[in-house]
Amino acid sequence: MTDPNALSVQHTLDIAPPLLPVKVLRDDAQAIAAAYELADLVRPAAATRDRERQLPWTEIELFTRSGLGSICVPRAYGGPQVSFATVAKVFAILSAADPAVGQIPQNHFGILNSLVGSASEAQKKVLFASVLHGARIGNGGPERGTKNTLEVKTRLTADGDQFLLNGRKFYSTGALFAHWVAVKAINDDGKQVLVFVPRGTPGLHIIDDWSGFGQRTTASGSVLLENVRISGELVIENWRLALAPGIQGAVSQLIQAAIDAGIAREAIDETVRFVRERSRPWIDANVERASDDLYVIADIGKLKLELHAAEALLDKAGRVLDEIAAAPIDAQSAARASIVVAEAKVLTTEIALQASEKLFELSGSRATLAEFNLDRHWRNARVHTLHDPVRWKIHAVGAWNLNGTLPARHSWI
Repeated sequence: MTDPNALSVQHTLDIAPPLLPVKVLRDDAQAIAAAYELADLVRPAAATRDRERQLPWTEIELFTRSGLGSICVPRAYGGPQVSFATVAKVFAILSAADPAVGQIPQNHFGILNSLVGSASEAQKKVLFASVLHGARIGNGGPERGTKNTLEVKTRLTADGDQFLLNGRKFYSTGALFAHWVAVKAINDDGKQVLVFVPRGTPGLHIIDDWSGFGQRTTASGSVLLENVRISGELVIENWRLALAPGIQGAVSQLIQAAIDAGIAREAIDETVRFVRERSRPWIDANVERASDDLYVIADIGKLKLELHAAEALLDKAGRVLDEIAAAPIDAQSAARASIVVAEAKVLTTEIALQASEKLFELSGSRATLAEFNLDRHWRNARVHTLHDPVRWKIHAVGAWNLNGTLPARHSWI
């Protein structure tokens, strides 16, 4: 594996993906219908893409052209501004078909939501309009080699009437597919800003060096920034988000939970199909079909119950966010948003891991054959659920209910 510290400027010029004609969806029903339609197109080749690590370029272009990329754009700027409950449902639908196609635009949505409370009016008009015309936003936030996920070493320094951006990012999901790379950096005043870097800008290099054993086709690799020249109009003062309570973290976590719910649903559906069509009953079951094994039946029932509980909490969390977003947000309502999403995230994490592991126990040895590639469900669940540890979600839920302790305010709660 390439040493990330050895990466240098020796790269070809970055080229932006084409900007294609897109639909603008008008309501929640259209968004959900578009998600189901896209899922039907994405699902058939998902196992092959994972096995051969084929990046889902066509599928992401279909996602954008369907209009799903702009469903969170506020109505005041020409978008449909669908409910958070619908956003969660859309991501769960897509992630059941292929969780890479679900995860790649996750940061696009999280960043769009953050712009509402941090960007200037002029910046909102430009960026929201670009998304309505098909632009995708990729992630340039996380870094390796820092003491924790909050630390940012990337720097934005003034250079005349412009700025220079220098740094190195990793886990840059969506950046390779994007038209804008949204980069977290520290400015000369020591404040965190979000810099929108257009693809094709000199000094921007996106490297497909993601080697995770799950979510293999998300291209969540490196972004290098070497004296990238930026105008002030593209610098978002997102440090302002810390000045008042908000639900940015809860919205981001809602989408993460929806991705895990989708993985869980597909793993259970694959288990049911395999048991019905391919599995042999155990010799002591005294039945002709594996699907008549009493223990298998009971375990499928338990998995379905736990899935439905997780999906119900996910839907509840989306509706609570919609309720909270419709009124002025204070510390208590922001905390409530984080807690209800944390509850959903715990259950979606647990069922994604359990369902993808139970798949093999219930389906039998044949399910482990490489030709089926069923291990992708467990690999995807295991890797994606590492995004943030649910043990801290459980602690936050307990502290809130027992002592009235407000959860931390950041993107992971």
